[in-house]
Amino acid sequence: MQQPAPPRRNGLSSLVLDASGAVLRLERWLILGLMALLMVLILVNVATRYTGMPIYWIDEAAVYSVVWLTFVGGSAMTRLRMDFAVTLLTDKLGAGAARVFKLAAGGGVLVFGLAMLWMCWIWMDPVGIARAGFDAKEFAGTSFNFLYTERTQTLNWPTWLLQTILPLFALTLSLHAAANLVEDLGWQPRRRHAGFPSSDAEAVVN
Repeated sequence: MQQPAPPRRNGLSSLVLDASGAVLRLERWLILGLMALLMVLILVNVATRYTGMPIYWIDEAAVYSVVWLTFVGGSAMTRLRMDFAVTLLTDKLGAGAARVFKLAAGGGVLVFGLAMLWMCWIWMDPVGIARAGFDAKEFAGTSFNFLYTERTQTLNWPTWLLQTILPLFALTLSLHAAANLVEDLGWQPRRRHAGFPSSDAEAVVN
């Protein structure tokens, strides 16, 4: 009996997987870099406090490092299919029904990511700040949006710069969710990801 032809690795679905793979590789390096940065910040904080010469901005820098690490890691885990799932119901269903639930869950993640991206667009309002000539005070006075006038407490960095992780997370989450759906729908074969030995939940369990 003739075997069915494998899915073709071209077209828009292949581009989605390629883009997701490129983002995942970048996220891997970001995760490694942020973990190293966090370790250095904690060690410096401990050492300076022990010597009685604490650096006051270290705590805030460590907090923002954890925030970025959480969002970048969460995005990567979505593509690696290592995000949390409750399988109490799907374990009792047949293969067909379980596949429907899996597709619905993947579609839900994609909808969430796109909705979050849209909300970030409204919140950060790049068109509005551009129309104000990138004058934060003028923009805040007309829109009552003070995002671009706020600064962090000790680092004194622009708050909006650190909060760009939110739209970036929404964008990468949407891309990874779309890539997972492409594979779950059978449009492209499932790919393995170099640099991630445990690339799915089953590998972790085993």
